[in-house]
Amino acid sequence: MENNPDLFIEINEKNYIFIVGKYDQELKLQIKEKIITTNEGIEKNKVINIDQAYEIIKRNIEIIEKKIKYVFKDVTIVIDNFDYTCVNISGFKRLNGSQILKENISYILNSLKLAITESEKQKTILHIFNSRNVLDGTPVENLPIGLFGDFYSHELTFFLIKKNDFQNIKQIFNKNNLNVKKVLIKEFIEGTQLIDQNNNIETFFKIQINKDSSNISFFDKSSFRYVEYFNFGTSIIFKDITKVCSINYEIIKKILTDKSFKNKSFEDNEMLEERYFTQGNYRKIRKKLIQDIVNARIEEVTNIILNKNINIELFKKKKIIIYVIIEDQFIFDNFKENFKFYISKEYNFESHLINNFKIETSIMSAAHLSIYGWKKEAIPVTQTKNSLIARIFKSLFG
Repeated sequence: MENNPDLFIEINEKNYIFIVGKYDQELKLQIKEKIITTNEGIEKNKVINIDQAYEIIKRNIEIIEKKIKYVFKDVTIVIDNFDYTCVNISGFKRLNGSQILKENISYILNSLKLAITESEKQKTILHIFNSRNVLDGTPVENLPIGLFGDFYSHELTFFLIKKNDFQNIKQIFNKNNLNVKKVLIKEFIEGTQLIDQNNNIETFFKIQINKDSSNISFFDKSSFRYVEYFNFGTSIIFKDITKVCSINYEIIKKILTDKSFKNKSFEDNEMLEERYFTQGNYRKIRKKLIQDIVNARIEEVTNIILNKNINIELFKKKKIIIYVIIEDQFIFDNFKENFKFYISKEYNFESHLINNFKIETSIMSAAHLSIYGWKKEAIPVTQTKNSLIARIFKSLFG
């Protein structure tokens, strides 16, 4: 196999991130080039100007191709914070004491895929995961091929994207003469990273809090089960302080980074000192007011994310891990303990605060998933014919 460079492009709410890597002898991706640009032509994670998006992608790919003296034919896309739909659906087989054959499971999987395709005609399938296998009322971890039983049910989780949105993304790359060989949801990639990095802890929630958006995702026994997005983030803390106190961002940062503000409760009569303000701009503002605004907004953000999630309710009284990723370094450094407090206030969670994932590490995980697939993937959707997951599926089901 020729060891040509591979091209990965992440599309998120702010940037296009171009990563080029080559696989070493152990099939681990080694990063060779990286370019980050603003995501022109895409707004609120929808393509609004194909030509604009095409031009900026074309320009940056040409820079990379000229530098490494190689012309790309394929691209793997990582998409973040797009409008996904998550559907859980089950199929079953009456066995009446007979043995489960691979043909039985293949029939269930393909029937469920057909059902989703027919019922969601305006959407395209991105990922399909094995969620739950139950034989005669008992959950089984792996596909129970060869076992005897009376009744078998199989639950799948489908992640879908609006067909028009998907076609618009593909069109940008088709215009650049690039074949889109795989599309991966970023939350799925990051979830697999957490499993690999944390002693194979396979059931957890992950909350991502960015400056202007947030999301929560759920992994159950390594199966990606759920993701939901919110159009707010940590910027509401600064916006509220600005609105209530009429002070700008730089003054707010100066106040909140002051050691005297950390881990302290203020009385109503304690005012901000003049040193926080430029000459002549002093305003009489209570320290407690600013502290109350910060805590109120952090509590609001965590409550909305947690309380709207039905999966959270199922685990409310159980000890479960929740990973919280905070994009803003300033917020992470100064208020991670506040987030931890409000997340644990109502729920019996073991929370772990993380200051974002490195893009290089995420792309290396995306590359690994492109080659090997994931242990809970059910039916290859956009896997290449030679990928390991596609070969396994073919060996099982033909």
